Amino acid sequence: MEVKKVAAEFVERRVKELLADQLSLGLEDVRLESALTGDLGADTLDVIELIMAVEEEFELDVSDADADRFKTVGDVVDYISYQVQ
Repeated sequence: MEVKKVAAEFVERRVKELLADQLSLGLEDVRLESALTGDLGADTLDVIELIMAVEEEFELDVSDADADRFKTVGDVVDYISYQVQ
């Protein structure tokens, strides 16, 4: 149980760091409920770059269908957490 919690916290932290760096935001500006395109100001290219960074960071292959479901930071974190279990 503790391992899953640590893993989920790590995934959340890394996704927030990737987004903050990519979008030139403060880490505190990136929240789980933040909409990628609305709240964080990401455009289509930013989202594609995020997906590529996630694939590299977590050694995943994100399908286009799965990527289309990424609306919030939490969506990305949940997807990765599920995939790396």
